[in-house]
Amino acid sequence: MEQLIGREEEKLLLQRALDSNEAELVAIYGRRRIGKTFLIRKFFEKQIIFEFSGIHNATLSDQLANFGQALTLSMKSLPVETPVNWRQAFNMLEKCIGPLIKKQKRVLFFDEFPWIQTPRSGFMQAFEYFWNMWASRQKNLVVVICGSAASWMIQKVINNRGGLHNRVTKRIRLLPFNLSETAAYLKSRKINLDQYQLLQLYMAMGGVPLYLKEVNTGESAAQVLDRTCFKKSGLLHDEFKILYHSLFEKAIYHIEVVRALAAKSGGLTRNEIIEACSLTSGGGTTQLLEELSESGFITPYIPFDKTVRDSIYKLTDEYSLFYIKFIENIKSQGAGTWLRLSESTSWKSWSGLAFESICLKHAQQIKKAIGIADVYTEVSPWRYASKKKEQGAQIDLLFDRKDNCINLCEIKFTLSEFIIDKNYAAVLKQKEAIFRERTQTRKTLFLTLITTYGAKKNNNYINLIQKEITMEALFKD
Repeated sequence: MEQLIGREEEKLLLQRALDSNEAELVAIYGRRRIGKTFLIRKFFEKQIIFEFSGIHNATLSDQLANFGQALTLSMKSLPVETPVNWRQAFNMLEKCIGPLIKKQKRVLFFDEFPWIQTPRSGFMQAFEYFWNMWASRQKNLVVVICGSAASWMIQKVINNRGGLHNRVTKRIRLLPFNLSETAAYLKSRKINLDQYQLLQLYMAMGGVPLYLKEVNTGESAAQVLDRTCFKKSGLLHDEFKILYHSLFEKAIYHIEVVRALAAKSGGLTRNEIIEACSLTSGGGTTQLLEELSESGFITPYIPFDKTVRDSIYKLTDEYSLFYIKFIENIKSQGAGTWLRLSESTSWKSWSGLAFESICLKHAQQIKKAIGIADVYTEVSPWRYASKKKEQGAQIDLLFDRKDNCINLCEIKFTLSEFIIDKNYAAVLKQKEAIFRERTQTRKTLFLTLITTYGAKKNNNYINLIQKEITMEALFKD
């Protein structure tokens, strides 16, 4: 039986819902294939007494028929008559589960919640009435509503202005596994790969459990990517086309933003995104960016010494970047495709960007490796784009520390030990000088190098680098 790997914070929250002396309404959302259903089924496997899942693009009559079947299955009774509307459906549910929650906590699980709401079906109104007039008064009841359509869950449930306003008691935004969880998940499936192979997989697939489930025992990362990405039958070959349209109602705009960010390794500000994608500056763009961010596709960072209005958005979904860079326009397919691509110049630019994104996601692990886990820090990238002829600069990642120091991190993905030559040493010195000049900071600056296999300890390294982190640190808890 498959284990429940990671999800420690989520498990604590779900346990609090079970331990509560009040009714709990738990909303969980996250991108497709992230493991939402598995988490709920596995954690509440002894408490779920009713489970119902919406069907995409199904009619009202089909949804109601499926509800009746789900109720029959849950109650282990004679076939339940199909309800004629949602108000009747919830009345039937109340009568069936009422006796079962007299003495112990039980769970009702509504999966793919957004898909249940068909046009003019009255589902949301009936659910709101069910929760407010009955379910919320049952101290032994936990109602879990789950959905992949992040925009719908955020608008209609989390930010509901009607009958569910402020009714959600627990909220879970489920994100992909980090590297440590990815390694543990694959190990639980008897997959034994070294950290570099795991990193390669993560750079293309991210920590999406269902993608990682495609990895077979005895395969290298290159073999996995050839089979899953560059064969027409591979899961990830056409996943991009399905992914965004299954999550967002007007996915074409979300895809445009993702493509714009894929083309800019340094990220874009809100105004730059508006210009690049021909969007308006109103609330629609704010909502679009929030939906992409809440789903984990993009991440906003507040640059050093700036405000939230100056946020830089970066594409942080590994698969989306990999698809745009390599899969969608590839002409060759099958065995050896990825090994050939990994020798191209586009691979070098992609690998650097993908590794940088992974480091940003694993800032807490890097902070711990630096030795500042207990020091308050603010984490961000930084860039200075000169409009004149003077030199610009970009800092991949920095840790602004409360102890009056700043770690300026330079991130390099290499196949072997990294070498700081004379020219690159000059680049690092210039970056540090521009940062100090433009920010006017008086804090102590520590140049910190983050690489896959470390760096050669030559004179350039000794004279410049105060701290070095390798990929091993990213795999720590």
